[in-house]
Amino acid sequence: MSIDMDFITKDRERIKKEYLREEGLRPASTARGIHHTALLSSDVRRSIDFYQGLLEFPLTEIFENRDYAGSDHFFFDVGAGNLLAFFTLPGLDLGPYAEVLGGLHHIAISVTPENWDYLRAKLDVAGVDYMVESKSSLYFKGPDGERLELLADPLGEMYGTKVL
Repeated sequence: MSIDMDFITKDRERIKKEYLREEGLRPASTARGIHHTALLSSDVRRSIDFYQGLLEFPLTEIFENRDYAGSDHFFFDVGAGNLLAFFTLPGLDLGPYAEVLGGLHHIAISVTPENWDYLRAKLDVAGVDYMVESKSSLYFKGPDGERLELLADPLGEMYGTKVL
């Protein structure tokens, strides 16, 4: 398969010119923020040990999911009023997490550079494999295979580029 990089680059520039507005000219968003991103958990305690125990994202609530009797819906505080949520779906064999085209690629969570180093050391001690990219991104898998990124850039920035 051949990829026309020249076309892709020029098309990206056309899209930017057509749709991207400078910060002062952009309308306000109708949204208040991401309430939560929901993933599946195969084991509540293992997820809590990982997200609260290892990554130090406080568990904020757990209750039965309204859509599936016997299932759990639980939440972790990932800062700035954002939550990472999980469902359990007992009795359904959903199989392992699979990263597929058109599906969730990863969740990037902003942390301070100090916490990035601190959490990287905790991942080392826990034996969690990870990949460092661009000296500020740390990619690894959660307990059910979900891909996570700890990003040492401030919210609204990525690799020195203002994105918000």
